[in-house]
Amino acid sequence: MKGSNTIYRKNFSLIVIFLILVSATLIISLLVAYRFTAQNVENDFTAKKNSVVDHTVNAYSDFFNNKIPEITSYAGLLDSALAANYADSVFHDFNFVTNIVFYQVVVGNQGQVPAGKNNLGISIKSTYQYYPQNGKVKGQKSESEINENDFKQMADKLRAYIAVYDTSKGPGQDALFETFYNVRPGKISYLNEPTPEDLKTYHDLQKNGRPTSFYTNQNMMTFYLDPHRLKFKNTHPELYQHISLEQIIYDPPDIDRTKTITDEVALTGAFSNYKLYFSSPRDYLNPEIFHRFMPVGGIILLIYFFFIVIGWLIYRNLNVNIKLFKLQYDFINNFTHEFKTPVSVIKIAGSNLKGDNKLTDRQRKHYGRILDEEADKLNELMNKLLSFTQLENKSIQIKKDKIDIDHFVKGYIDTFKIKYPDFKLSYNINKAQFFYTDAILLGSIFQNLIENAYKYSHPEKKELFINIMLEKRNIIFSFIDKGIGIPKNELNNIFRKFYRLENQYNQNGSVGLGLAFCKELVNFMAGEISVKSKVDRGSEFVVTFPYEN
Repeated sequence: MKGSNTIYRKNFSLIVIFLILVSATLIISLLVAYRFTAQNVENDFTAKKNSVVDHTVNAYSDFFNNKIPEITSYAGLLDSALAANYADSVFHDFNFVTNIVFYQVVVGNQGQVPAGKNNLGISIKSTYQYYPQNGKVKGQKSESEINENDFKQMADKLRAYIAVYDTSKGPGQDALFETFYNVRPGKISYLNEPTPEDLKTYHDLQKNGRPTSFYTNQNMMTFYLDPHRLKFKNTHPELYQHISLEQIIYDPPDIDRTKTITDEVALTGAFSNYKLYFSSPRDYLNPEIFHRFMPVGGIILLIYFFFIVIGWLIYRNLNVNIKLFKLQYDFINNFTHEFKTPVSVIKIAGSNLKGDNKLTDRQRKHYGRILDEEADKLNELMNKLLSFTQLENKSIQIKKDKIDIDHFVKGYIDTFKIKYPDFKLSYNINKAQFFYTDAILLGSIFQNLIENAYKYSHPEKKELFINIMLEKRNIIFSFIDKGIGIPKNELNNIFRKFYRLENQYNQNGSVGLGLAFCKELVNFMAGEISVKSKVDRGSEFVVTFPYEN
C-alpha cells in the first residue's frame, strides 16, 4: 500500500494572487498619496500667503511702530531744520513715504473760551512740506496750511481726549493710539504725545476756559505713502508664480479654475485700499507636488518591497521546511541509536574517575579547584535565585540587631583586602556609631556593591571609598568608585533581574543578579538605592535607610 504524501506542496496560484494583491495595493496607495499631496500643496497655497504679506508690510510695521513715535522724543521742540533731518532719515529707510507735511502747533487759550464746552486753543504756528529729490530732502514753508483738514481732525481728537482725561490715572495705550494717530488710506497723521504734566495743564485750561499767557508747542506730521513702492518678496516661489499689488476693488477677469489657482489678502493700515493678489497655473505647482510626493512614494515603495521580501522569505521557508521535515523524520528514527553513544561515553568516563587509577597531586588539585570554583558559582547563583524567591514571597524575617558600624565596615574591608590585594579600600564615618538592622542582609548589600566596584574597574584604578553619614532621620551609605562607569541610557536598566551591560568586563561570570538582588534587599529593608555615574569616571551607589539608634 502506497503511503500518503506528507511533503509540503507549492501552490503557485497563491503566490500569483499574493503578488497581484500587493501590486494593486501599491498602485492605489500611490494614487491616494499623490492626491493628498496635491491637496496639501493647494492648502499651503492658501495658508502661506500670509508670510508673503508679513514680509511685504514688515517695513511699514517698523515705520509705524518705531519710526513715527520718534517724534514724541523731541517733546514738541522740532523746528524746520530738525524736521528736515528727521524727514531725511524717513525717506532714506522707507522709500514708500513720498511726502511729509510738518506742523508746528501751539496749545494755549489766547482769548476767553466758554468753560466746559470741550474747547481749547490749538493753532498752527507754521507749516513745512518735505519731499525727496535727487537723493536729497527738499523743504519749503507753506503759507497756506496744507490740507488743513488733517490738522483740524487731530486738534478735535486732542480736545476730545483732554475733556475726558483722568489726571489721577494718566493716559492709557489704547486712548493714546486713538488720539495721536490718524490713519487713512494713503497717509498717516501723528501728533507727538504730551507729557502727563502737559496733559494735566491742557485739562485745566480747557476746564476753566480762561485766557492765559502759558503756551506750549506740539509737533504734528502727516506722512503720504505710496503702496506701489512697497517691496514685497516672494518667500514661496514654489507656490506663487505671480504676485501683484491691486486695488481692493480689483476683480480679476474670468479664469478657468481648473487650470489656475488664485487667492488674495487685503493689506491694513494706510494701505487698506490695496491687496496682494496671488495666482499660479496648476501646472506650475506640479514640481512642488512631485517634490513632496517623492518621500511618501519612496516609503510606499519600501513597504511594497518589504512585503515582497516577506513573501519571498515565506516561499523560501516552505522549501526549507520540506528539508526540515525530512531531517526531523530521520532524527526521530535515529535518535535512540545516536543518543546511546554519548551516554555510554559519559558513563565510562565517570567510572574511570571513581576507579583505582592514580592521579597526581597536581591533577587532583587542579580538578578540585575547578570543581570548587564551579560549585561556588552554581551555589551563589542558586542562593540568589532562592533569595529572590524568598524576598518576593516575603518569607524572610528581618532580624534587627545593634551593630557597631565601624567594626562592621572594617570587617568587610579587611576581608576584601585579603581577597583582592590590589584593591584600594577606604572609608569614613560621620556622626553614625550604631545602627539597628539585619547584619546579614546589610552584609549582602555591602558584599555585592564592593564586589561590583572591583570587578568593573580598570586594573590601574581599582579603588573604592565608602562614606557613611547621618542626614536628618536617615543613614546614608555611599559607595564611590573610579571604575568604568555606566552609560546614562543604561542607568534605569541596571537594577533589572538578569540584565547585563555589554562590555569587556561582563563577558563571563555574570548573570545579572547582583544589583537586582541589592535593590530587592534595600526595598525589603524599607530603604532606597540610587546611582550616579559617568563613563570612565566612576560610579556612586547611594543606599539610604531610616535611622534608628
